[in-house]
Amino acid sequence: MKNLNARAWLALAVLAGVMGLLLFVPAGTVHYWEAWAYLSIFTGTSVLITLYLMRKDPALLERRMRGGPTAEKQPAQKFIMLCTSIAFIALLVVPAFDHRFGWSTMPLEGVLAGDALVAIGFYLIFLVYRENPFTSAIIEVAENQEVISTGPYAVVRHPMYASASLYLLGTPLALASCWGFVPIAAMMPCLIWRLIDEERFLARNLPGYTAYQKRVRHRLVPFVW
Repeated sequence: MKNLNARAWLALAVLAGVMGLLLFVPAGTVHYWEAWAYLSIFTGTSVLITLYLMRKDPALLERRMRGGPTAEKQPAQKFIMLCTSIAFIALLVVPAFDHRFGWSTMPLEGVLAGDALVAIGFYLIFLVYRENPFTSAIIEVAENQEVISTGPYAVVRHPMYASASLYLLGTPLALASCWGFVPIAAMMPCLIWRLIDEERFLARNLPGYTAYQKRVRHRLVPFVW
C-alpha cells in the first residue's frame, strides 16, 4: 500500500512538473497567470481524487496508473493513445506559444469559463471513479468485472470520455488561447475511434454489455449521440 501511494504521488508530481515545463518554457515566461490558475485546478483536483482512491479504492488507483500507448494490448489502441498523447502535449504547447507571440486574445470571462469547465470535468471524473471500480486506463476486462449502469452510466455509456471532453474543451479557454482548439480538433477523432473500438471489445468480452447498450442509447452526449 505504501509503495502504491508513493508511486501515485511521484507520478502526479512528475506529471505536474512536465505540464509546467510544457506551458512555461514555450511561453518564455512564468508571468502567465492563466497557466498558473489552470495548473492549480488540475493539481488540486488530482490530489483530491488521488486521496479518495488511496482511501476507498486502491485497486482502482493501481489500474488508473497503468496507461499510455505502451500499456495498451491492441495495436490500434497503441496508435490511438500515441496520437492522443501527442495531441495533449500540443494542447498545452500551442496556447503557451500563443501567449508568447500574441496570436489570439481571450476575454477574462472566457478564461473563467474554461477554468469552470476544467473543474466540472474533474468532478464528473470523480463521480465516474466512485461509481465504477473497474475504470481502467487501458481497454481490458478485469476479473469479476460487471456492467455498471447506475449513476453517470445511466445517462451515457461513456461518462469518462464525456467528462474528459469537458476538461479538454475548457483547457484552451482556461489558457486564454483560441488556437488551442486546433489540437482538440485533431484529438477528438482519436477519442471517438477509441470509444467505438472499446464498445466492440466490451460487447465481445463483458457479459451483459450488449443489453446495457440497448438500455442506454447515447454514447457521449445525452440525447445527441
